[in-house]
Amino acid sequence: MTAVQQVFSDLEKLQPHLFNMHSVEGREFVKHFHKYLKLEKQQIVEAHGNKLKKSKDEGNYEYWFSGEDYYNKTFKNTEQ
Repeated sequence: MTAVQQVFSDLEKLQPHLFNMHSVEGREFVKHFHKYLKLEKQQIVEAHGNKLKKSKDEGNYEYWFSGEDYYNKTFKNTEQ
């Protein structure tokens, strides 16, 4: 789980009304929430960059591991 995901998870428990999609306040808050998640993902992908990696198996080959690959492998299963 990323830091921003954790903050919003905690906030949802403490202030559930902020995530109420039936209110204007809730819809506006959730819109910003998704904007911040997208920005954090972009920062993580750019920070990782594209890296040439060597395999750890018998094949001993090289492959590109992109920032997008890194993000998806590390955080994809934790998105809400």
